[in-house]
Amino acid sequence: MIRLFKHYIPYPVLLLGLLDFLLLVAAAELSWILRATQIGMDVGSIYSRPAPILSFAIALEVALIAVGVYSTEALQSLRFAAARILVAISLGVIFLSILAFALPGITLWRSNSLYAMAMSIFLLMVLRILLGTMLDSTVFKRRLLILGAGGRASRIAKLAQKKESGFIIAGYVDMNEGPATVDGAVKRSQIRNLPQHVIDLEVSEVVLALEERRNSLPVADLLTIKTTGVHVNDMSSFLERETGRVDLDSVNPSWFIFSDGFSSGRRISTVFKRSFDIFLSLALLLLTGPIILLFALLIKLESRGGAFFRQERVGLYGQKFYIPKLRSMRADAEVEGKAVWASENDPRITRIGSFIRKVRIDELPQAWSVLKGEMSFVGPRPERPQFVDDLQTRMPFYTERHMVKPGITGWAQINYPYGASIEDSRHKLEYDLYYAKNYTPFLDILILLQTIRVVLWPEGAR
Repeated sequence: MIRLFKHYIPYPVLLLGLLDFLLLVAAAELSWILRATQIGMDVGSIYSRPAPILSFAIALEVALIAVGVYSTEALQSLRFAAARILVAISLGVIFLSILAFALPGITLWRSNSLYAMAMSIFLLMVLRILLGTMLDSTVFKRRLLILGAGGRASRIAKLAQKKESGFIIAGYVDMNEGPATVDGAVKRSQIRNLPQHVIDLEVSEVVLALEERRNSLPVADLLTIKTTGVHVNDMSSFLERETGRVDLDSVNPSWFIFSDGFSSGRRISTVFKRSFDIFLSLALLLLTGPIILLFALLIKLESRGGAFFRQERVGLYGQKFYIPKLRSMRADAEVEGKAVWASENDPRITRIGSFIRKVRIDELPQAWSVLKGEMSFVGPRPERPQFVDDLQTRMPFYTERHMVKPGITGWAQINYPYGASIEDSRHKLEYDLYYAKNYTPFLDILILLQTIRVVLWPEGAR
């Protein structure tokens, strides 16, 4: 994996993205040459038309990211990738049409765009057919040596068995810290020279999966291993990198204190984030105002009660505020205001409510909270005070999610299906802590793009 702006990106994804971009540039240029030849126009040099070529490539590359073309499923299934590519090309062309209206001359001609779209679909699919299983092969996977053979090592072994895993395990070393639960672990006493053992296995990383470090941490050997250029990582940091979440079962307070993240040097990022929130919230309220009013009318016609409702939530630093939403449940959904988890096929949800939840229209009024500064577009979803009081007593580090401003969408929302239980909240907390720890404008942009995928394919919406 390569780390960009504190966020890890797998090498196969980065390589495929770069190749896709080059093919999109080629498709735009070939379409220009084809159309120019048809009408008898001088083709000229590609350097004379950078804006049309690059606007096409950038718009479609962004669309590919937004719809999940680089997701695990798309990398492993040609059919899945083809479906997402078709949607991405369509979205990209729609955006380019809007751009052509706003800024004439910056995009390809309409006839060029049609040719470029067809060529893009062909070239992107040919690339995936040619690469085949190479992106999922061991070529890009790191070789690991695991120090430990107990329950923690077993967790890494299960993670390695997943198709999307970015590593293979070259071996385990039983550090004599308890019963071994993985097969093939070599006893530490049988290894004369641990650094040489690492070199012999040709590993690029050593992961500490010790059950108890107090008497089993080989400090001198790890120092020698580190100086040979092999990366040494603790299990919590390793799982954070591989899964995109903070693993609550392995972290402790000292890891939060000494690990990278939660940087105070975010002043520029904070200014950028707030400026972006103001601009986007104003634009969203202006563009979606008619949609909000239309569904407000439909809600009023379908069931008694107000079309909007305000609900108390917990925000930045634990401060309480109210968010506005379009009502998707019956007016008597909660007796005496008592908070109740939503459930699958919840009978309290109205027909209009079911639709607006699936396409996230019920969330649109929250742009007003973003404009006021109580929320951001990206951040952990704000929970109700009753739930927060309960979850803080059940989960470690829950209050740390309130160190960043809550958002309409977030890292948990694009990575974890909708859930409304204590266990679901625990999983979402792991993603929220990852966001709070590794926030950058780059991650915000990535989340906003991926939210398009969640809206288009609303899996698990309730």
